[in-house]
Amino acid sequence: MDLQALKNKYDIIGNDPVLNDALETAVKFAPTGLSVLIQGESGVGKENVARIIHQFSTRRQGNFFVVNCGALPKELVNSELFGHVKGSFTGAVDNRKGYFEEADGGTLFLDEIAELPLESQALLLRVLQSGEYRKVGSNKVEHTDVRVVAATNVHLYEAVKRGKFREDLYFRLSAAQIRIPPLRERQGDIYLLFRKFTSDFSEVNGMCKISLRPDAIRLLEQYRWPGNIRQLQGFTQSLTAQLSVKVTPTLQRIELSAQDLQPLMPHEQGDPIPVLYEGPAGASAQPSFSADERQAIFKAIFDLKQEVDALKARIDRRELPAPATHAAPVMDEAEWQGEEEFSAHRPIVHVQTREEPEEEGSLSVRRNEEDLIRQALEKYHGNRKKAAEELGMSERTLYRKLPPEYRKK
Repeated sequence: MDLQALKNKYDIIGNDPVLNDALETAVKFAPTGLSVLIQGESGVGKENVARIIHQFSTRRQGNFFVVNCGALPKELVNSELFGHVKGSFTGAVDNRKGYFEEADGGTLFLDEIAELPLESQALLLRVLQSGEYRKVGSNKVEHTDVRVVAATNVHLYEAVKRGKFREDLYFRLSAAQIRIPPLRERQGDIYLLFRKFTSDFSEVNGMCKISLRPDAIRLLEQYRWPGNIRQLQGFTQSLTAQLSVKVTPTLQRIELSAQDLQPLMPHEQGDPIPVLYEGPAGASAQPSFSADERQAIFKAIFDLKQEVDALKARIDRRELPAPATHAAPVMDEAEWQGEEEFSAHRPIVHVQTREEPEEEGSLSVRRNEEDLIRQALEKYHGNRKKAAEELGMSERTLYRKLPPEYRKK
């Protein structure tokens, strides 16, 4: 089967080279019987790739089960995967088969595998190595012939280093890996997917299809789509429902510009990446801030500079805390899911204490600092004590940082 026919069969849209390579790799792995690890963010289509592996394998006539490990209650994970016998725990009113028994001769797709408890990971490793398992509450060794395709949206090796995932299981699964790229790395595919989603939705609901002008396409492609294909599909369907109308003999399609599209673009709370687009005149829209927002930004910079100054003073006085003798700090969840590898051995930074000419950035921060002080003094009619309290500093520090026009007062 050629690549385009494969995409058509599994409803996969896109021509990105990394995506094409992932699909070709899946077809190559399929007949081997290897356990496969599919890596990619939520919403990129990992389950579709798992189904391709199953359908192109010798197990295609067997069952294909999808198990979301993150949705399984922690206390019932082993029962769901391996089954249980009657009376093995409260609520076990009868014998029950687990997924490994039900999928015997077929394929088991374990999504979000990083969510499995360590105890369950040990049992999974045993099944992968020998095909043996025990039902919860039973001493009888059972046998199964199941191919496991696992998926994760986190970086498993970082989980290994944090003690959240077994190293031996990681190496067992990671021998055959497939990476599905996020939508932000497939910009050329975004409009193709948009057209597919609006076409399908409009046909079902008897509405006009939505098409985009070049400036609107650029706006769509510049957004980062953190929810990937799933988010784009939901957005497209909602957009079509809001802006489209019923099909008539004279109206089959509605075309949108960036100006039409921009107010409806998604905006996640705390999204650090602004959406910029080129308007009709070709100029990029620039973010604007109110006076209160600018003051809040300057105050945040000001507070940060105070902390840096205090730290530099401690360094100059050689008041750095003694090195800790306990184990390396444990990263939080966001850190170990990131791209960078964590190391407990940080490089030593040598601080230069000689005076150097101030750079433009430092001057800019100082000007903003003076602006904040001016605003506080004007607010309290020159009362330095109240202004210092407003800015969160001592009156002495405020006096030292006064703008030139206030030093003579």
